[in-house]
Amino acid sequence: MRIDVYGPLVLSLLLPAISGQVGRRVAPALAARVLTASAVLTAAATTWALVLLAFTLVGEVPPVAAEARENGRDLAEPVPEAIALVAILTLCLIAHRLYKAVRAEYLTRRTLHRLCEGHPPDTELIVAASATPRAFAIPAANGRPGRILVTAVMLGALRPAERRVLLAHERAHLTHRHALYAYAVALAAAANPLLTPTRTTVTFLIERWADEQAAEAAGDRQTAARALARAALIVQRPRPVRALNFTDGAVIRRIAALQTAPPPHLWPIAAFALALGILPALGAMDATDDLLELLEHALHL
Repeated sequence: MRIDVYGPLVLSLLLPAISGQVGRRVAPALAARVLTASAVLTAAATTWALVLLAFTLVGEVPPVAAEARENGRDLAEPVPEAIALVAILTLCLIAHRLYKAVRAEYLTRRTLHRLCEGHPPDTELIVAASATPRAFAIPAANGRPGRILVTAVMLGALRPAERRVLLAHERAHLTHRHALYAYAVALAAAANPLLTPTRTTVTFLIERWADEQAAEAAGDRQTAARALARAALIVQRPRPVRALNFTDGAVIRRIAALQTAPPPHLWPIAAFALALGILPALGAMDATDDLLELLEHALHL
């Protein structure tokens, strides 16, 4: 256990290191799925590794220690006590970060769904009378269908073909449940901050995935690129707010990607990225077996 329990923590450094390359080389839909799954597995494995480290303090529990002395047994110390205490403190921090992430998601969704109040339940597109150019895909929740919320000023500034691209982009978010991917990777990054670069990559890939779906629906990648560029410029006119959830550099990368051929799937690279999520999980499982043996010895089962 002395080595296996640290394996997930060390391996969690590898996934963020390759996330950017996977995002650039693999088709957005496949890359987003694989990186999200790997991030969730890695976060779960590293969190469980910390739980295992914390559990090694069982030998310090007074009843267990007293029984061991009476029976003349020496309790093994698989990890230093200081490391176990640090693991407990880290778990408390993780719990706080997860609470904040869950609360932020809840408040965001509640605010977005409030914007849809008063509209017929079967209405997919809601046009808001606002001077701020915005477009949102509001995921389904609690029996309420997914909606597309677009401000009137945004629609008015786009040409008909560009409007179709915008709506296809937002519809792709709803169809492929992109909010779930974003939420899952946000929780993974909250549990393991080392995965923050992976979260950034997945968030970008989700938008690229929707861009590709919009380009396919429009039948013209150049039209999709122009629609994205015009929407970004419209958003920047009134004030420097973020366009389509991204900074200028990310938008430029998305426009450039639409002006080239769709990226290939490259399954070997995707499989390698998924393996980087499976390996920490396997290490955590092996360390769990070692801990069970430790507990059996400590509790004299």
